[in-house]
Amino acid sequence: MLHLHAHAHNRKTDPDPGHAVAGRNERRVLLAFVLSAGFMTAEAAGGLLFGSLALLADAAHMLTDSAALALAWIAFRITRRPADARRSYGYHRFQVLAAFLNGAAMIALSFWIAVEAILRITQPVEISPWPVMLIATLGLGVNIGSYLLLHSGEGENLNMRGAALHVMGDILGSVAAIAAALIILGTGWTPADPLLSLLSAMVILRSAWGIVRRTTHILLEGAPEDFDSAALRQELTRLLPELEDVHHIHAWTLGDGATLLTLHAAAKSGSDPELLLRQIKDVLAERFGIRHATVQMETRACPDG
Repeated sequence: MLHLHAHAHNRKTDPDPGHAVAGRNERRVLLAFVLSAGFMTAEAAGGLLFGSLALLADAAHMLTDSAALALAWIAFRITRRPADARRSYGYHRFQVLAAFLNGAAMIALSFWIAVEAILRITQPVEISPWPVMLIATLGLGVNIGSYLLLHSGEGENLNMRGAALHVMGDILGSVAAIAAALIILGTGWTPADPLLSLLSAMVILRSAWGIVRRTTHILLEGAPEDFDSAALRQELTRLLPELEDVHHIHAWTLGDGATLLTLHAAAKSGSDPELLLRQIKDVLAERFGIRHATVQMETRACPDG
């Protein structure tokens, strides 16, 4: 039996363009953090002074966003650490963990907003609509700027997407506060403020659940969403006639968009296992975009059954 291990992933060999993209994303997150943290204090003070739950909810969300953006920035810094003997894949997963924590914080925040909204509906408070609308409008501008900054990040980085979703929740909160102020100005109906806050919380909850679900899947070593083991097996055996069978296929991701793969490949009698191995690697890279694969070549019965 011949065992050929095709590739050992090592962060030190990652191409320079990947580091450049990570550096740009890191700077975008840091700038978005400065914008969010800088405006959060003014918005919280305005919500307390003028009695707007929508404004307070948006300020609370901006507080979690500031923490989330700080965590995302720290994750980028830690991910740059090279692989070592204890962490042979490096620190890529820290970004996934940061995104998971951000999603969990958003879920907790949405429940807090919902509880406060229900209390405000049963016990209305006086709201000053003009100051609320002014502060919320300024906050909307800050949030849109932060979102555009994060949304322009390159690649399918889950850490960036988690941070961007946080800021998108802020945009919704600002819009809810503005809409509530307009309704109160036009009709004097103060329940509009908590009701729109409740609607904003539901939208935040939906986005947060999506992040938590996906990051949990990655942390549990789940296969990438677009991965089809049956299609991979069929394509390999179709394109490579000397390949008898492909089995024990396992795929996962570190969270940076790169799929990692292990599989067993049974070669037909008389074939060249080393040549077949190179051909398998070529198919995986060209047809499936998988460049981090470990292939166990077998010329006899699989020892794992």
